Amino acid sequence: MTKLPMQANAVLRHGIVIPAHPLALTRDRRLDERRQRALSRYYLAAGAGGLAVAVHTTQFAIRKPKIGLLEPVLTLAAEEVARAQPGRDEPIIKIAGVVGRTDQALAEAALAQRLGYDIALVSLAAFRRASDDTLITHCRAVAEVMPIMGFYLQPAVGGRPLGQRFWARFAEIPGVVAVKVAPFNRYHTLDVVKGVAASGRLHEIALYTGNDDNILIDLLTPFRVAIPSGAMTTARFVGGLLGHWAVWTTRAVHLLEVAHKLSTLDTIPRDVLTLAAQVTEANAAVFDAANGYAGVIAGVHEVLRRQGLLAGTWCLDPNETLSPGQAREIDRIYHLFPHLTDDEFVKEHLDEWLR
Repeated sequence: MTKLPMQANAVLRHGIVIPAHPLALTRDRRLDERRQRALSRYYLAAGAGGLAVAVHTTQFAIRKPKIGLLEPVLTLAAEEVARAQPGRDEPIIKIAGVVGRTDQALAEAALAQRLGYDIALVSLAAFRRASDDTLITHCRAVAEVMPIMGFYLQPAVGGRPLGQRFWARFAEIPGVVAVKVAPFNRYHTLDVVKGVAASGRLHEIALYTGNDDNILIDLLTPFRVAIPSGAMTTARFVGGLLGHWAVWTTRAVHLLEVAHKLSTLDTIPRDVLTLAAQVTEANAAVFDAANGYAGVIAGVHEVLRRQGLLAGTWCLDPNETLSPGQAREIDRIYHLFPHLTDDEFVKEHLDEWLR
């Protein structure tokens, strides 16, 4: 079983911004390598501490044989991280999404490891009706290849309910280094936090919010949870791995800095709670919450298109587009909350990222 290097583990546990990396396509839906690299360069220049590639925001269809983009997108992001790393004091964390039944997941983990990725983000969407025993066996197998991050994915985009007992058992797997908690549900979020605490490994496993609907509140909340001895301790989300952080990433970095500073205080300023609600409202527009997330990826693309990072909003599935009225909702967010955007930063550096 491979272990995460000590310095990388320390960075992960301190907490970083990890954007879920989108897929840059040309009008004829081929990989736009120049803009794919530009996206990685943008995230790293914005201060992201890691990249998550081959995840939902990258589009799971990259794995289809007739598309064949899994290895290319993993390779491009890894190359850009390698290019940026000499300018950093701390390691940039590379996370690869791993999906499918066990044979497929093991092959994807082996590929990610060969390309220098640090962690596999393990999706369980292929096990919609499987028992917890089957899920744990699967996760143990992947953890033999490389360190893993658990993933509680919301049912609206392919996830399944996973209880507190599952998360306690999952956290007992030695290769688990983190969990991305993204059920978009407060009860289910608590199940993960309590489950990891019950495993006795809360101090070893980093909790990352993936709840794009509740980002700042997750980062600010001290959860009081029981550990195996029966004593109570405090658990916190230390960072985020988010599709929402694929846009306006400099603001995400600032948001996490604010959350880390406030975590040392006994009170939270009222204006920070207002900011939390504004971030949620912005995410509702980008992710198309009003239409059951039908335009979630296209919404991310639309923001990046407006900034010049993408040439269009094209997805691999031609039917995956902005929902009616979604562009107007994004217009409204720009008008109401300009402090949540980073267009000026992108404008200043766009030419160098597109070279």
